[in-house]
Amino acid sequence: MRTVLNILNFILGGFFTTLGWLLATLVSIILIFTLPLTRSCWEITRLSLFPYGNEAVRVDDLYPDQRNVLMSTGGTLLNVVWFILFGWWLCLSHITTGIAQCLTIIGIPVGIANFKIAVIALWPVGRRVVSVEVAQQMREANARRRFE
Repeated sequence: MRTVLNILNFILGGFFTTLGWLLATLVSIILIFTLPLTRSCWEITRLSLFPYGNEAVRVDDLYPDQRNVLMSTGGTLLNVVWFILFGWWLCLSHITTGIAQCLTIIGIPVGIANFKIAVIALWPVGRRVVSVEVAQQMREANARRRFE
């Protein structure tokens, strides 16, 4: 089912949003001061292309033992730079594509996936794209850790 939905996403506009993410990735490589954004950009490019079967999770939740205040502060600053340069127009592209997809009954699930990615597009630094299974295992491990 994931494969069918990923193909449907690609056909109904996911290709264009993925091109936007690829463009943002290339620009972040070219501009030296945005080089730290490149990994997050590439991760979300993958999520934009294959939204089903993948999920964006926070690095702090994925690796709770490696939390670092300095990295969190730097990530916040990078997210502000991201929002100014790329975030707002990538968010708008996902919202526009999601609305267009929701106009057809068959495109509603894909449109909802685009709305989820639009939220991530605003603040992507500090997120990694993992499979849904890994994300579920992470949540279960974090829940066990909280109750211990």
